[in-house]
Amino acid sequence: MNEHQHEPYGESRMSALIEEAIFEDLGMGDITTDAVVPPDAVGRGEFLAKEQGIIAGLAVAAMVFQCLDPEIHFHPSVEEGASVAKGTVVAQVYGSLQGILKGERTALNFMQRMSGIATFTGSFVKAVQGTGARITDTRKTAPGLRLFDKLAVRMGGGVNHRYGLDDMAMIKDNHIAAAGGITEAVRRYQVAAPTGDHRPRLEVETKNLDEVKEVLGLQGIDRIMLDNFSIEEMQKAVVIIGKRLEVEASGNVSLTTVRAIAETGVDVISVGALTHSAKSLDISLELLSVPPNSQHAS
Repeated sequence: MNEHQHEPYGESRMSALIEEAIFEDLGMGDITTDAVVPPDAVGRGEFLAKEQGIIAGLAVAAMVFQCLDPEIHFHPSVEEGASVAKGTVVAQVYGSLQGILKGERTALNFMQRMSGIATFTGSFVKAVQGTGARITDTRKTAPGLRLFDKLAVRMGGGVNHRYGLDDMAMIKDNHIAAAGGITEAVRRYQVAAPTGDHRPRLEVETKNLDEVKEVLGLQGIDRIMLDNFSIEEMQKAVVIIGKRLEVEASGNVSLTTVRAIAETGVDVISVGALTHSAKSLDISLELLSVPPNSQHAS
């Protein structure tokens, strides 16, 4: 389930972003393909995972080809979020050869990045298995790609933190500095914040145990963030907080440290690296056949 309160993954928004990505690559036309490939040529190809990982972005790739040519058929061979071995055929595509070649790089860019994020997320989820802690992302996404980056995190078994600044209230260190302290920052927020059914969830960042205690003396807070706490400090904070607030751990989280962090009893562990440092998964499109009767010049 998403951590944020609204669902931004509308198909119309996704389509607009995909169209922009296609235009970025295609511009005024593919001068190579238009010169070399007859307009009536058809072909078939397979998307091949060239390394082990979790596959994400199949639906996005399908939309790329649909935007270019509605007659191109894209058939996933595995499900979104599936773990695959090296050499697995993850999807097949058939139709206009010009359309396939024009959409190849954009489709692969989405699939490779999203699968890389899903795979990296999956490794963190596996590392904390059995602890009850959830792995979540941050807003450290590639500009313009947040929708896809966060969707990929979900495909890897993680959950989404807030999608944007309008999604969940977070009083962070710079807000606290600007207000002159945690208590004043929370007071100012609560004076101006929506109430009732429109009240956003509120999280407050803390740097030490004294700040944790200060937050616990305030009302209307849903989650407390322990930012860059040591394991020992985190353990003490979890005991002090008890079940009064949801607890998020943040800062210096890696595959080496995440298990120990989870075992302190925190509820959520946010990992910026999921989206800013994931390595793209190696996926290729292999053209399999071009029927001879479609190779003649038009």
